[in-house]
Amino acid sequence: MSFELLNLNPAILQALAAAGYTQPTAVQERAIPDAIAGRDLMVSAPTGTGKTAAFVLPALQKLATPSTKPGRGPRVLVLTPTRELALQVTTAVEKYCKFLRRMRTGTVLGGMPYLKQRRLLEQPLDILVATPGRLIDFMQQGKVDFSRLEMLVLDEADRMLDMGFIKPVESIAAATPATRQTLMFSATLDGGIAQLGKRLLRDAQLIEVAAPRARHENIEQRLHHVDDGGHKSRLLDHLLRDTAIDQAIVFTATKRGADRLAVRLTDDGHSAAALHGNMNQNQRNRTLARLRSGNVRVLVATDVAARGIDVTSISHVINYDLPKVAEDYVHRIGRTGRAGASGIAISFAGPEDGRELKQIERYTGHAIAAHVVEGLEPKLPLRNHHSPGPRRKPDARNGARNGSRGNAGNSGNGVARWNNESRGNNRWHESRGSARTASRSR
Repeated sequence: MSFELLNLNPAILQALAAAGYTQPTAVQERAIPDAIAGRDLMVSAPTGTGKTAAFVLPALQKLATPSTKPGRGPRVLVLTPTRELALQVTTAVEKYCKFLRRMRTGTVLGGMPYLKQRRLLEQPLDILVATPGRLIDFMQQGKVDFSRLEMLVLDEADRMLDMGFIKPVESIAAATPATRQTLMFSATLDGGIAQLGKRLLRDAQLIEVAAPRARHENIEQRLHHVDDGGHKSRLLDHLLRDTAIDQAIVFTATKRGADRLAVRLTDDGHSAAALHGNMNQNQRNRTLARLRSGNVRVLVATDVAARGIDVTSISHVINYDLPKVAEDYVHRIGRTGRAGASGIAISFAGPEDGRELKQIERYTGHAIAAHVVEGLEPKLPLRNHHSPGPRRKPDARNGARNGSRGNAGNSGNGVARWNNESRGNNRWHESRGSARTASRSR
């Protein structure tokens, strides 16, 4: 199928062609016609399947027809759980609406100048992209007008549930017109997400798209067993001195761990910087700008960076700490191998990481081959896990571009994991009776 068969506005088709897109993905092919028809949708699809365009294109199709209602408020509201996703959605909107006339887009999120965003809400808007906490702040001040709202989009609803945002999301939805169209996108539609859908959507069309099995086949996945923190640090330093690494993202479990590791790597002579949820948006933007310009070779990040970073020069991803949720592994390794390039994903697993490794392999549907570096061999066995692949001894410096290719699936259940990343920052503080507490770090 081509995009022309979806009956999209010619200006939208022109933007798609300019971006090099000719055929819709499976989720776009199934969701766009029903969304254009005005139906509420509950969509389950794994990351990397084109979910953003699946709701942005129907929204722009709706906005191509002028509103009959007076006012300045947005006609489309997109809620995302994180700042990075909000900015990613805003970029997609700007890409696809470039040939539509007078399309006004705004972004409201924590970590950015408050006064500037307040002035933005006083201007006429077509699409507003927001994180829940900051939007609640402005709603409590009477700065948001939803009288013209026609479409509400919940992007990555499962992650909003994980981060404790369901009550603010429901408060926002309650402030919008009952006649609105609601689109919910999530990696899973089980449990709390299904209940939320029943409360917010009307006669919703259910769309489920399975993970493409060939996903990440251009990324070689490697496993290194480590004995302890010292062994892990020595192995990381050795790997990062490989000249085959153009740029790398090293993932840690905590924000404090990211800061400490970035400092240690810098002291060891690596060009490193940290990226995590305690940084305001200007700090994050500056760090990402340094990464894109090549001034940072090693980015040490928490899972806040697993979705939304698209830098084609990232040749390696290193899981210094394994993620607690298997789905996050897929998001992490997807930061390499962009734009058709090949990539390397390396994971460290200590004696206590057997359970997490099993979950990752079960989720992705394949075993990660174990590797060793001569002189840095592990001495302790991995508990609760039988090594799935033969231990090989690759060339430590020149083997980065060669070897077997793995693949990873993309669907699965989101599990509450905010304790590792955002305790005290991104959670909805119900006991304080205020959304403002939660919004400070979004």
